[in-house]
Amino acid sequence: MTETTEHIREIGHEPGALARLWAIRYARIPVLICLLFFLFALVAEGYAAYCQKTGATPVYQVQNAELRNHAPMPGHILGTDYLGRDVLLRAVFATRTAVKVGIVASLISSMFGVALGLIGGYYGGKADAAVLWIYSTFASIPSLLFILAFALLVSKGFLSAPLEAAFKAFSRGLNTEPGMMAVYLGIGLTGWVPLCRVVRAETLRLRTRPYVTAARALGVNDRAIMVRHILPNLMHLVIVYFTMRFASAVMTEVIVSYLGLGVKFEPSWGLMISNGQSLFWRGAWWEIAAATGFMFVLVLALNMTGDALRDALDPRHTSGAKAK
Repeated sequence: MTETTEHIREIGHEPGALARLWAIRYARIPVLICLLFFLFALVAEGYAAYCQKTGATPVYQVQNAELRNHAPMPGHILGTDYLGRDVLLRAVFATRTAVKVGIVASLISSMFGVALGLIGGYYGGKADAAVLWIYSTFASIPSLLFILAFALLVSKGFLSAPLEAAFKAFSRGLNTEPGMMAVYLGIGLTGWVPLCRVVRAETLRLRTRPYVTAARALGVNDRAIMVRHILPNLMHLVIVYFTMRFASAVMTEVIVSYLGLGVKFEPSWGLMISNGQSLFWRGAWWEIAAATGFMFVLVLALNMTGDALRDALDPRHTSGAKAK
């Protein structure tokens, strides 16, 4: 089992992994930006739960008829929207929607991708053929159309009573709207294919390693081998994929909400862009600028963090990371 331990150390699961990540100079600012957005989302989630419990009107929902579509000014740094609500507050609290969809959808994608990739790569034969057929089928489905159709089924009440009740229960558990729960699942169910391919290919390579052969000879069952000996050596791939998928999920949610099938009663960058587009051509640029600016900064930070994580965790890039 010494080879397993040494290989796990190589891919950055020792305490020095975070130190190596921080040593990559270009990664420091993106990592701090991501942490800042996560902090915004955490505070916003707590504040939203507090408002729901007490019945208070959230500050980002406070309307002012006298300040509709007002340009940036003292007290409203990024102006107001068509209902007189503060654009900056709505853009900040929309971070909650973006981070939540990124985390939930990426977790769903990662679980499907890792599970199917491990099964296909480890067992081979008919199991591998079944996994190939499944991910080839999903890869051929237009992702955005699938997500939109899924969200439409939920938001328009086309589900059967048991499924609708289940969606409502999960939505309450995540403190979100049923339509957004559909978006989480839609993005998660269409985003696991790339990870599955990578995990399957790496598992095909790792299953022939001596430490796996030794584990089989000692009578260790297949499940334990996959979880204890193969999966730890794939985690650098999963972490990097999770970060990249997070950024993709944020952009997809913006598109879906822009089209009116995502979040409806909470701030969302996509909803802000949709509301602000009719007045954009009249010079009211601030709502669209705020939403796109926040989204751009978060997605860019996530992509740069993903690149840095690859350098810090992947042994093939470790030397390059030290040089940067």
